Amino acid sequence: MRKLLLSFGFLFLIIPLIAQSTNPKLKITALRNHFYIYTTYNTYQNTQVPANGMYVVTKEGVVMFDTPWDTTQFQPLLDSIEAKHHQPVIMAFATHWHSDKTAGLEYYHQKGIRTYTTRKTDELSKKNAAKRAAFLMDKDTLFQVGNYRFEIYYPGPGHTEDNIVIWFPTEKVLYGGCLIKGASDKNLGFLGDGNVKEYANTLKRVQQKYPSPQHIIVAHSDWNDLNSLQHSIEMAELLVAGSQ
Repeated sequence: MRKLLLSFGFLFLIIPLIAQSTNPKLKITALRNHFYIYTTYNTYQNTQVPANGMYVVTKEGVVMFDTPWDTTQFQPLLDSIEAKHHQPVIMAFATHWHSDKTAGLEYYHQKGIRTYTTRKTDELSKKNAAKRAAFLMDKDTLFQVGNYRFEIYYPGPGHTEDNIVIWFPTEKVLYGGCLIKGASDKNLGFLGDGNVKEYANTLKRVQQKYPSPQHIIVAHSDWNDLNSLQHSIEMAELLVAGSQ
């Protein structure tokens, strides 16, 4: 009987450990050479939801796109990057004003990291008491950091009025943030701050500008299926049809 109780006790101890190991607070996945997707988690409508960000390791330092949604993971992400790549994060961009993208901006600024959003994002962040960046972009901007070149593009309103995408022309990596949904998603997610009428047109502009991406990174779903952009367009078109 004592052995049986001990066995049950061991099971109760190991089950939380298994759950913890299968759902870590921070996950880093290699995308391609020097490109990595990091994932943190938060609760939305009583469901734990992943939030994907990306970082790129350059010769000058690491460039981060969006910040962790889980506020406990701001420093662990920096520590993980430093340990893995022996490089500091030098720049951080947020792709729209919602907290799953901007939550760490002020923390990273205090760490000496250059933080960026568009001016439109800053206006909405200020209005909605979200975290704000130190450097603002007034128009689509091309950056060269070390050996990597990328551009910031505002295609129009969709998920929010300010959502931008990031494009790496040489590597053909399209970072879509929350504007683009996963290929298996059933809907376009939260639209309370979005523009239903323009969503499809905005996505079509992205598709026309970047017709042959090799990777499309989405915020809250799997990024391995390149049909995500076309699928998002089709869902957005249904929204317009339903509103007529």
